[in-house]
Amino acid sequence: MEKIYKMCQSCGMPMSKDPAGGGTNGDGTKSGMYCSYCYQKGAFTRNCTVQEMQDFCKGKLKEMGFPGFLAGFMTSNLPKLERWKNK
Repeated sequence: MEKIYKMCQSCGMPMSKDPAGGGTNGDGTKSGMYCSYCYQKGAFTRNCTVQEMQDFCKGKLKEMGFPGFLAGFMTSNLPKLERWKNK
């Protein structure tokens, strides 16, 4: 049984905010680790570095109306997430 995370382990988005309820594994089952924006059919939707993911997420947060300093703070823990931890 795959561990269920509260936050996507790629982008940090709360899994409760994912309209699809999580990404999908290669066998079509729901991923408890990654959101549907980051992970579909067992593969990541974006091939990027953690820095590129942070920049992308900061941009999305700013588009949603979060101030720049808050967007930076909210993405500061991305390197500690499972996808990036050992890179």
